Amino acid sequence: MLENRGRTRRGTLMPRMGKNRVFFPQAALDQWLSEGKVDLSGDELTIKPDARRYRILEAARVVVECTGLPDANELVGKVKTRRFLSELGAELLETSMVLGENAYDIVPGFVGAPVGSFEEHMAVNATDGSRPASDEELLAKFLLESL
Repeated sequence: MLENRGRTRRGTLMPRMGKNRVFFPQAALDQWLSEGKVDLSGDELTIKPDARRYRILEAARVVVECTGLPDANELVGKVKTRRFLSELGAELLETSMVLGENAYDIVPGFVGAPVGSFEEHMAVNATDGSRPASDEELLAKFLLESL
């Protein structure tokens, strides 16, 4: 539905993501899914220990431009949705991306935004023991326990 979309700087229609976003590399998600640490249902990822949900979109983290040419689109070091990159004309294959004369190494994965506010999540999912103060602390705790 269009009422759930926003315009990007380049005029591309994309679903809105909250300002508090996180990138989940595909390799990490595969491992967490096989270990039963997360659930994936449609466009929603749930981190099981704390039942925190994230709305996700397929994305890529652009690591480096490989040809030595200038990065005209200023993509290196950024996470962009696959849809955005495709609309720019990029072709993605596994850990590589070609856009015009440029070639990039990428990390495929998903960008996620928490579903609801942190306060809403904590009200529904009260925990015993130490209570994290933010989504960042909750995610950091999960990552430290998952490494």
